[in-house]
Amino acid sequence: MTEMVYGALPKRDGDPILPRWWRTIDKWSVSCILILFGIGLLLGLAASPPLAERNGLSPFHYVQRQAFFGGVAMVAMFTATMMSPQVVRRLGVLGFALAFLALALLPVFGTDFGKGAVRWYSLGFGSLQPSEFLKPGFIVVAAWLMAASQEINGPPGKSLSLALALTIVVFLAMQPDFGQSALVLFSWGVMYFLAGAPFTLLLSIAAFVIMGGMFAYSNSEHFARRIDGFLNPEIDPTTQMGYATNAIREGGFFGVGVGEGQVKWSLPDAHTDFIIAVAAEEYGLILVLLIIALYATIVVRSFVRLVRERDPFIRLAGTGLAAIFGVQALINMGVAVRLLPAKGMTLPFVSYGGSSLIAGGIAMGMLLAFTRTRPQGRMGDILIKRGRANG
Repeated sequence: MTEMVYGALPKRDGDPILPRWWRTIDKWSVSCILILFGIGLLLGLAASPPLAERNGLSPFHYVQRQAFFGGVAMVAMFTATMMSPQVVRRLGVLGFALAFLALALLPVFGTDFGKGAVRWYSLGFGSLQPSEFLKPGFIVVAAWLMAASQEINGPPGKSLSLALALTIVVFLAMQPDFGQSALVLFSWGVMYFLAGAPFTLLLSIAAFVIMGGMFAYSNSEHFARRIDGFLNPEIDPTTQMGYATNAIREGGFFGVGVGEGQVKWSLPDAHTDFIIAVAAEEYGLILVLLIIALYATIVVRSFVRLVRERDPFIRLAGTGLAAIFGVQALINMGVAVRLLPAKGMTLPFVSYGGSSLIAGGIAMGMLLAFTRTRPQGRMGDILIKRGRANG
């Protein structure tokens, strides 16, 4: 009946999977992701050798690991892009359940690696950060609940998704990890707004977040120290923020030259949280603007393709994934230029980190699967057909 009313795109008999996938995938977004990963390897060649030397490892130890984890991430991403939205939803729910269990068990089996926050599992050959894998799974589950609530006699999906988001925030705050907590709440707020949330409720949630921040400032020394450092008008040149600020200033428009940067010798997190400072110092504003343009292209193209999608679950989940991807990049770069307090957040596909790379690959694979061109997938097709029928 649906095809009789709206029509459907013709299906080619015996159409192979790969050609069909190539025709329907967003090639611009795929290209931008691959370029970001390539830039990450390039910057890793500059930023990681000093750390490897301090730890008594081979000069390109961390670059080799980044290439390996990035390869796994790309395989996961391209595999996810070939799945149908229904399969992505099922796997997303399963992945969320496993990641949430791992997050809940962190206080018992987790470690802080001397950083003051219990966020990781030590696996011997590496580490695992459950919160990175939790985010895409949570977005899929929350979108599923919100979409189900729009059906006749559907469950109270919006309320359930809010309860789930607050539960996750409590577990993250216990680590403490207020940066990831903010990302979870932000992604939920974006999807809730898209699902038709009243503006007064959004204001109430914003007030709750502010009160939560005040509570965290009063009761968490870790949180208060970062806020005080951000509000202090004078930057201590011997801190990570001081080193990053000076590196960006020294880089100027064209940078000091490949391999000539000095910040990588001073910053312990030059290859992760402050990788953009290495890019700004050695390659200048030109590379930074290119990185920003790549992230913006992925987010904007995803929104443009999703706005034509008529399935509420796909619209909500895709919007949440695109929003959290762009905001995480914005936060990381905002911290480096001191527009935001330090958050301990990686730059997607550019920073070193196995959990970040693989989870990012899974999340972008989900997003690319949601934004593929599908039969009956565009609202514009329906409006055109209805206009012709009425005319």
